[in-house]
Amino acid sequence: MAALDPPSEDGAYVGRRLQPLRAIQAFRRLVADKEDTTQVFEIMEALTGRSIPWGLRKLLRSPGGGRQAYRHLELNEKLNDPVWLAQFGPGTVGAAYRSFMQAEDLSAEGLAALSRKVRAEIEAPNLYAWYGRRLRDAHDIWHVLTGYGRDVLGEACVVTFSHAQTRSLGFLFIGLGAAQQIRKAARAVPSRRAALQAWRNGRRARWLPAEDYERLLAEPLEAARARLGIGRPTVYEAVPPEVRSRLTLRA
Repeated sequence: MAALDPPSEDGAYVGRRLQPLRAIQAFRRLVADKEDTTQVFEIMEALTGRSIPWGLRKLLRSPGGGRQAYRHLELNEKLNDPVWLAQFGPGTVGAAYRSFMQAEDLSAEGLAALSRKVRAEIEAPNLYAWYGRRLRDAHDIWHVLTGYGRDVLGEACVVTFSHAQTRSLGFLFIGLGAAQQIRKAARAVPSRRAALQAWRNGRRARWLPAEDYERLLAEPLEAARARLGIGRPTVYEAVPPEVRSRLTLRA
């Protein structure tokens, strides 16, 4: 098991200084080009604060969380193994994840590579960095569990859900900022209500970072949602898919 190392000299993992101006500048670049997803990691890096050490402490104190830290499972390695992913039968979380990634032409390694462009230290051999990788690699699994798609509104919702789970201000900044931009472009779309419902769902759900993801992906999707207490995204679902697909961050 990697050591629970002391903080590095630049505060890489403990008590990182908030950089709101950096976050604002990155969000402006993201609005200008939604496909420039490195800006998401710029925002997260700027607003991580103390959320990583808080989350790691909570993980170590959670039932089963210490075992997850001891095992030190790298989700990225599992999720990039097509043979491993192929084992999950119809109706499971794993099958839904596999379909989601194929439909969106995504890979877990693609997300990991983007994060490394912003902060190479995410691959450091200590538990703080490992916990950060765990959150990063679980992002698309959380998409599947919560029912939010990869349209702009779905991304705004899944990150506000993630703030409720992780306390990272970066998630909240992106979610509320995106919801406001959507409102400017399409006032009839209840973007802020959808984001608020997502946050509340995140507060009410079980704490996902402590889950055993190998077991979770083998569970039936609806049973997993019920066990985890993840509410249906009714406000998001009320927006027709064809409307969601046309939404943009540009005002």
